[in-house]
Amino acid sequence: MTQTTLAGPGHQPGKPDRADKPGSGDGLQAGLKNRHLSMIAIGGVIGAGLFVGSGAGIAAAGPAILLSYALVGLMVVFVMRMLGEMAAARPSSGSFSAYADQALGRWAGFSIGWLYWFFWVVVLAVEATAGAKILEGWVPGVPQWAWALIVMVVLTATNLVSVGSYGEFEFWFAGIKVVAIGAFVVVGLLAVFGLLPGSDNPGAGLAHLTDTGGFFPKGPGAILTGVLMVVFSFMGSEIVTLAAGESENPQRAVQKATNSVIWRIAVFYLGSIFIVLTLLPWNDASILKDGSYVAALNSIGIPHAGQVMDVIVLTAVLSCLNSGLYTASRMAFSLGGRGDAPKAFARTNKRGVPQAAILSSVVFGFVAVFFNYQWPDTVFQFLLNSSGAVALFVWLVICFTQLRMRGIILRESPEKLVVRMWLFPYLTWATIAMISFVLVYMLTDDSGRQQVLLSLLVAALVVAISLVREVRQRKSGAVTADASADA
Repeated sequence: MTQTTLAGPGHQPGKPDRADKPGSGDGLQAGLKNRHLSMIAIGGVIGAGLFVGSGAGIAAAGPAILLSYALVGLMVVFVMRMLGEMAAARPSSGSFSAYADQALGRWAGFSIGWLYWFFWVVVLAVEATAGAKILEGWVPGVPQWAWALIVMVVLTATNLVSVGSYGEFEFWFAGIKVVAIGAFVVVGLLAVFGLLPGSDNPGAGLAHLTDTGGFFPKGPGAILTGVLMVVFSFMGSEIVTLAAGESENPQRAVQKATNSVIWRIAVFYLGSIFIVLTLLPWNDASILKDGSYVAALNSIGIPHAGQVMDVIVLTAVLSCLNSGLYTASRMAFSLGGRGDAPKAFARTNKRGVPQAAILSSVVFGFVAVFFNYQWPDTVFQFLLNSSGAVALFVWLVICFTQLRMRGIILRESPEKLVVRMWLFPYLTWATIAMISFVLVYMLTDDSGRQQVLLSLLVAALVVAISLVREVRQRKSGAVTADASADA
């Protein structure tokens, strides 16, 4: 895979970027198989937030939460279509950050790359802590901090061995999530219509969607409240476009992932939440008390539902942690290759692994875990809030980048435009409007307002750093040119 860079110092149009070329001694290796990428694509949209946080969304919006998931899902489908268009034409380990660099300028690639890296290293701490809580419940003799350390060390070692070992772990982690949700949907549908032998559920059909205050028990405005609660559970669908750069056929992998995102969201998000809402009244106390999926399994009469869901949630947590470390390290690798991070980040060992990029990412993750245990309500809460809106910033940048990249690709390599955004540019602008509306609406919500404002503060700081760097580089280039002329 070669990446043609189009703008910025240090890049020469038409020349491959060695740091982004799998199979070379100085770059990433094409170690991911088709089955790895397929499962990364499928599992990428299933985070622990779906299992853990959906109960709060149901309580806030009632059955109308289905529309919240549908709206956000539609937004993600559009964003993934735009990203797929660019990634299929120019596969890169830096994905949207590299494309922003080319289409919008160095400042954009630098800023969104570092913000995305920051988002995922904070996620490492969140997921490590969540996994540690479950493991401590099973083996209370080992303290929670020790479990967090063990989980982080094991998955760091996995990522350090080779990209293939990351892919293999993710294949099985994602596989368990996919099988679990698929089984939940099938068994749940049978119970909903009274066809499941031995079920404790009365099989009320679709009655629970309207029998407790109607489909909009909290009013139509609750749909937007639900959007704020579910939007961040979709983060991760873009990971496959980074991983595709380390496969033998990145274009084909991106095409498959982009084309399948609609049914993945429909089945795993809308399908599973639909089952919960048809098995139980939306205001059933057990949905908040036990969690939506555990409550649904209990209503069917599945024994040890809580323990079963703990295993599935732990798998989702480990999957997210594994992918988070991979994603953060590959973004750091790409930034290093473009001169926007220490050069050591762009070096790989003989197995094609960017060791320095992985270790630097996990070190920050360890620091964040320490903050979570030492100052959970101050320092760590600041990290959470200041990275909270980054997902929406990333999606916005993807949209604006695609507006420019379409013309660049058509001009330089039109034959590579094998995935196209629908109704371009109208649907791209409509998606920008949708994401912007969500950001503005978050300002009306107490917790959302803090996330947006702190994330904007951090984003402004990173953009300022990037602009200062550009000014210094231009001055340095001018001085060098003058010195050469004088000589």
